[in-house]
Amino acid sequence: MATIGRAAKETVSGLPDGFWWLWTSTLVNRTGAFVLTFLSLYLTQELGYSAWYAGLVIALHGLGGIAGSPLGGMLTDRWGRRPTMIAGHLGTAAGAAALAVVTSAVGVAVVVLLMGVAMQAVRPAIGATIADLVPEHERRRAYALNYWALNLGFAIAALGGGAAIVFGYRTLFLVDAAATVLCAVIVFLRLPETRPAVPAAVKGEEAAAGPKVSVVEVLRDGPFRTLVLLNLLVCLIFTAPWVGLPLTMAGEGLEPSAYGMVIAVNGVVIVGFQLLVNKITDRRSPAALLTVSSLLFAAGTGATTLAGTPLLFAVTVVVWTLGEMVHVPTNAAATARLAPEHARGRYQGVMGMSWALAGFLAPILAGWIVDGPGPDVLWIGCGVIGVVAAAGYATLLRRVLAKSEEEAEAAAAVAAAAGAVAAVPVPAPDADGEKVSG
Repeated sequence: MATIGRAAKETVSGLPDGFWWLWTSTLVNRTGAFVLTFLSLYLTQELGYSAWYAGLVIALHGLGGIAGSPLGGMLTDRWGRRPTMIAGHLGTAAGAAALAVVTSAVGVAVVVLLMGVAMQAVRPAIGATIADLVPEHERRRAYALNYWALNLGFAIAALGGGAAIVFGYRTLFLVDAAATVLCAVIVFLRLPETRPAVPAAVKGEEAAAGPKVSVVEVLRDGPFRTLVLLNLLVCLIFTAPWVGLPLTMAGEGLEPSAYGMVIAVNGVVIVGFQLLVNKITDRRSPAALLTVSSLLFAAGTGATTLAGTPLLFAVTVVVWTLGEMVHVPTNAAATARLAPEHARGRYQGVMGMSWALAGFLAPILAGWIVDGPGPDVLWIGCGVIGVVAAAGYATLLRRVLAKSEEEAEAAAAVAAAAGAVAAVPVPAPDADGEKVSG
């Protein structure tokens, strides 16, 4: 416990106030995130729709995210970080409130689709704001802390939602809307706009909106395109267990309650050990960390084919959760490092699109494979994809990320030296212009 306490203290120190207000808004937002957690139950138990329809609606949320991520990235760079976050949060809140009254099949589908657009549009703004606020050599730590807040809030929402469900699903959705509005208020009142200023020499439309960078132009960046494609592979592995694992455990004759306990391990490990993992991985090579995280995903998901009891399934979840804890902040920091200052939002948006695309494809593919070739094929396939991703990080991105890491360390050293020089007291001149000692 003492080791975890020291790691926590060192991990949270030294970051700017603006980052902590952003962290607080993330925690508030996720603490009230009841819609996605209970949407499938609401649709099937409260409204009487089929499980197939519930799955389709949740897939539509992912589809909305595929569109919302690049849209949010563009708005982040051209409109600003704060306006994009506030608009996205308010749009999400409106969707949550609408679900409390909309009950038709088409109406629910449209609302959830638009919520996917709004929720995913916020994420590039958050990623770009962290890159703006936090020095490059501290960004991985900042992204890890923000991810920890996200999971802590989700854990609280799951527990609170389970207790509050006696008041009805619609009450939960209204609470979600209120928490999201509060998140927007925090951003509006406490978070400064951090979009980098455009040079005075730039005039006209570009002076107001910054240089134009399309999604196609972002994808022409070879190293970043490789990072996005490898992240898509990892995201497919990461998303597959959320559909494949309960189906596999059911096929082993285990009760749904057993799956609930096993998947809860994911949140418990992240909330309990993210800060310690961040301390251990601090200052490590990003390419090495992404390689290790991919191998952990490969080992955890691949070993699922050997599990047959809740304990063994839980062990596999622990392994790929460790990969998740290493991968998410490292990938976010690598995205910020490869992005030009004027296009941070677009780069974050394209990277977010890979997460949303995996969130749409993986559930469909996982369900199809389990029903067809069988769960063993799913888990062995996940293991193979993880190994391929690890090889890609180790060979295709090692030099690029190592070079950017060296540049970040050099910049940090220069900044530290400049700070030391500034801290040395300079004698003030006397009336005759001579230096006064003392």
